[in-house]
Amino acid sequence: MSTITVKDGTTIYYKDWGKGRVVTFSHGWPLSSDAWDGQMMFLAENGFRVAAHDRRGHGRSSQAWSGNDMNGYADDLAALIEALDLKDVTLVGHSTGGGEVARYIGRHGTKRVAAAVLIAAVPPIMVQSADNPEGIPIEVFDGLRSGLAKDRSQFWRDFAIMFYGANRPDAKVSQGMLDQFWLWSMQGGLKNLYDSINAFSETDFHEDLKKFDVPTLVMHGEDDQIVPINISGKRTAKLIKGAKELFYPGRPHGLTATHQDEVNADLLKFVKSVQKGRRAA
Repeated sequence: MSTITVKDGTTIYYKDWGKGRVVTFSHGWPLSSDAWDGQMMFLAENGFRVAAHDRRGHGRSSQAWSGNDMNGYADDLAALIEALDLKDVTLVGHSTGGGEVARYIGRHGTKRVAAAVLIAAVPPIMVQSADNPEGIPIEVFDGLRSGLAKDRSQFWRDFAIMFYGANRPDAKVSQGMLDQFWLWSMQGGLKNLYDSINAFSETDFHEDLKKFDVPTLVMHGEDDQIVPINISGKRTAKLIKGAKELFYPGRPHGLTATHQDEVNADLLKFVKSVQKGRRAA
């Protein structure tokens, strides 16, 4: 397997396909880089180099006891970008991965970054508080922790239904799609996935979003039952100067899988526009 070892000894698995302008992918909780295969293969076939890693404790990366927070995630992404010496990168993040991208820019800047894409991403902050009254109550995230600790196998089967919007009357979600969610989720370490709930729900990304100074696309399904668009995508698009927004009516959280062709076409259009813009500059 292709791996790097980061400074605390954690082994991070990655895949690196194709040639051309670079696009990296940061996956959502509790999956792995395999969740991006539909986008990666498509972009690689359209002249891009694509790279994605399994977040620490997810997929094929080692299950570190510590570092399961947004700072740790961002630093692991930075380590991969530096190890592969990637430049002019378009950073793409889904859900928790969108938080990872935001924190990467907040901590490491945009020296190696050409653009960013946040898909159904968790910023600016999910949990409800006095400063964020429209957020999701902490009891909901406590419920996730309880379900994960008690019977994670069944928990993932139930969670996949909302993730892909399979509980909607007009949904067309195959059993195979639900099964692969369970498989990828079960590959993650219990401690890592448990800690990650705090990371994606309680991390405040407002200051990170202020540091975005590259072309940014915010993509979000309007029927997202996991990361509601009103507290995330719509707010993020307003906080990032000049951000473009694509909000999809009726689309679920896992739209990169349920509506792969639609997402791929829009993603390709954006990364090509960034490439064209940089040549013109």
